[in-house]
Amino acid sequence: MSVILIGYRGSGKTTVGEKLADRLWQKFVDTDDLIVKAAGKPIRDIFQHDGEPRFRELETEALRTALAMKDHVIALGGGAVLREENRAMIKQSPLKRIYLRCEPSVLLERIRSDPRTTTNRPNLTPFGGGLDEIKALLAEREPLYRELMSAELDVTNLTPDETMVYVTRLL
Repeated sequence: MSVILIGYRGSGKTTVGEKLADRLWQKFVDTDDLIVKAAGKPIRDIFQHDGEPRFRELETEALRTALAMKDHVIALGGGAVLREENRAMIKQSPLKRIYLRCEPSVLLERIRSDPRTTTNRPNLTPFGGGLDEIKALLAEREPLYRELMSAELDVTNLTPDETMVYVTRLL
């Protein structure tokens, strides 16, 4: 049985996904890693040199690849839900979809404390990656996360280990 973890950047999809995969004796795949592998460069470079539309095309291909894998825990990029094509693929899959919800201020804390963020992730709005950007993007994305989810888990005050235990219970 595969599961998809959805949510905003910093919600713990990768960290929790790796722990969950280990707990379930499954493999882990992060669609962002598939994108980087296909493009041969970091996500920040894809955005800078090829633009967001190209990134979103690669993201759709990565999603298609991940959904075809059996017995995997899948961490979905935070913006993958923006494309109707992606939402349709996710809805058609039989996989459980867990939305890891987190308060914007805690997301900002987590994003800023992750050294990989500044080197790998572009700012997505003119707000420059701060709290206003998170709030603006969540306003757009959260309804889509909820449209796709099988269950929602508030991870604002949970450690990755606690989150993994709760996700396991939701499966």
